Amino acid sequence: MHEDNIKQLKVLEDEIRKCNLCPLRQYRKNAVPGEGAYNSKIMFIGEAPGEEEDKQGRPFVGKAGQVLNEILKEVGIKREEVFITNVVKCRPPHNREPNDEESNTCIKNYLEKQIELIKPSLIVLLGNVAIKYVLKLNEPSKIRGKKYIKNNTIYFPTYHPAVALYNPKMKDALLKDFKTILSIYNEIKNKKINLPDFF
Repeated sequence: MHEDNIKQLKVLEDEIRKCNLCPLRQYRKNAVPGEGAYNSKIMFIGEAPGEEEDKQGRPFVGKAGQVLNEILKEVGIKREEVFITNVVKCRPPHNREPNDEESNTCIKNYLEKQIELIKPSLIVLLGNVAIKYVLKLNEPSKIRGKKYIKNNTIYFPTYHPAVALYNPKMKDALLKDFKTILSIYNEIKNKKINLPDFF
């Protein structure tokens, strides 16, 4: 990755931590820019920080994060080699879903720039909010578990890891999707995918 891109990402992270562009600034302890490898070929995008993420300023460190860590470990993807972030960078009150204003403000000012600077080949969308706002699709369940291409990037919509907390059987569905994600990721790393011909 170009050094200038790394500098720009760090500047962007500082902007996120000081952000006051939407009402969520009133409720946060810490904004959560995201973390991981800036040169990663794979990016995970969730919904929003929860209580533990808000305390620590890091993504996916609460109970849903533990599920994500377990699944990554099970399929053999190291957390430190991927980049993880959310649609919105501040915790909505009472863990409610972020609304249109919050989501669109954060995507336009921060998430789109993160994607542009990191240039992942594969973006994994964790849950309906990420699928809806990143792909602009109103029926996320119809494309879950299927590869989707946009702007020469592969998007893979799956469940949010939190589903396994409410329904342990859903962990099997997540694991199945993550095995597909690993397969795509390995093809990208081994340069076996020519994106325009992939679909």
